[in-house]
Amino acid sequence: MIKKIAVIGSGTMGNGIAHVFAQFGYQVSLIDVNAAALEKALATITKNIDRQITKGALTEADKTAALANIKTFTKLEDGVKQVDLVIEAATENIQIKLEIFKQLDAVCDANTILASNTSSISITKIASVTKRADKVIGMHFMNPVPVMKLVEVIRGYSTSDEVTTLVMQMSKNLGKAPVEVNDYPGFVANRILLPMINEAIYSLYENVAGVTEIDTVMKLGMAHPMGPLQLADFIGLDVCLNILNVLHDGFGNPKYAPCPLLVNMVTAGSLGAKSGKGFYEYTDGSKDLVVAERFKKKELADY
Repeated sequence: MIKKIAVIGSGTMGNGIAHVFAQFGYQVSLIDVNAAALEKALATITKNIDRQITKGALTEADKTAALANIKTFTKLEDGVKQVDLVIEAATENIQIKLEIFKQLDAVCDANTILASNTSSISITKIASVTKRADKVIGMHFMNPVPVMKLVEVIRGYSTSDEVTTLVMQMSKNLGKAPVEVNDYPGFVANRILLPMINEAIYSLYENVAGVTEIDTVMKLGMAHPMGPLQLADFIGLDVCLNILNVLHDGFGNPKYAPCPLLVNMVTAGSLGAKSGKGFYEYTDGSKDLVVAERFKKKELADY
């Protein structure tokens, strides 16, 4: 039975995962090498719980209990002592993830389950650097974690039935809807989503329509809550590029090749909402749109 967990990385996904587990009574170790990042994460969790209280979903007593369930650590080996499950939520970079899992395998108890929140990187590859491939699994939460119901549970080649069943049930205990998928590039969510986003970028690149027009077609015509270009900005254009490269390298199929406009934007540092500039422009530190769109057809030549 899983009672104590550790989350590695206190960014958007990490603090969201810690929030949800703490809210549902799990003891959480939140780990980040940056002490300031941990303070920011706790402030974000507090703010998000306050929103839940305002909406009537939680009480002040729930808030006190949830925050008391979270302890922060700057040293990995201290934070993972005697935990039942570790969830890695570091940046979407395979070399960083492989190094983290090597360390985890060396310092965690033999029975500790090791999970990754990766959105595209092979769980089988990650498991290959450990001596517990049967206990390595993917838990791909959706952003924002406290709100979104889906958890994509990814079985690596050697992940055991027992571990998969345990993680599926635990996800349900968090009020989530887990979906079991097998370990192939992009899994299900991003294998479908990223080619759609890439095609939207190609439509802009080839002057089929402007940013607002493309997003409007998908919102009003396909009932998407958000257009693909704005969604790409919120995901992070660098993250989109990384996932497309994983798909392209993994399948060797040119249909997954990232649009040259996306490559140039990332190279230029236009990463979306987090950098203040992507397909749209944003106020400093928020996802509020400053202008309707950034690109007009005549501006594409700049990239």
